[in-house]
Amino acid sequence: MQIELSNLHKTLGKNHALRGITDIYESGKVHGIIGPNGAGKTTLMRIMAGLLSPAEGSIAYRSKDDRPISAGEAKLRTGYFPQEPSLYPDLSCHEHLRFFAELYDMKEEHFKEKSEQLLKATGMMPFRSRPAGKLSGGMYKKLGLMCVLLNSPALLLLDEPTIGVDPVSRRELWDIVYKSAGENMTVILSTSYMDEAERCGKIHVLNEGRLIASGTPQEAKRQFGTDKFEEIFLKN
Repeated sequence: MQIELSNLHKTLGKNHALRGITDIYESGKVHGIIGPNGAGKTTLMRIMAGLLSPAEGSIAYRSKDDRPISAGEAKLRTGYFPQEPSLYPDLSCHEHLRFFAELYDMKEEHFKEKSEQLLKATGMMPFRSRPAGKLSGGMYKKLGLMCVLLNSPALLLLDEPTIGVDPVSRRELWDIVYKSAGENMTVILSTSYMDEAERCGKIHVLNEGRLIASGTPQEAKRQFGTDKFEEIFLKN
């Protein structure tokens, strides 16, 4: 799924969270929304997920074969992973997957195949019976990601998925992202970790609600004449 943003503005209370964002997120890539805290990353993600409406501007969705997609259809084909997944502490990993399968109205055969695939890919198979409330931070995030991926969304939105987890879990979560993205899935994630920008196919750099760069990581650094992403924000 491709997303086209045109002059997006959004005000939250007295805060002008987004200021005239115009950008394109092409299909089948891993896109990174990069910026410090307060840059507008979460607001932009929620607008793309259909959870917020822009105050001004427009957002359009297109399929991988360039067919226009309505906002309603796009919302049904989108998986949104918030910063803090809301899981039930008493339900096991497998019970969570079963619960989401019922929400998605999945057929039993498809559920068994997809759930086993995800449990193996995330290394969570040995913990399938463990309650969510007894998982480590990294495992908790992986369970939330599995629930979102279960329905194979065309658009996967991940709002700071690696925040608050250990380095090993960060690497494992990135491995899952790489395996998920491709022809049938566009992945857009936000992060305030500058080192993660290098892992993205295309980055969209936000600062104080403004888009200050968009392109490959190398293009963005050349634009600002630096080889370190941290220096981009020091210059703005």
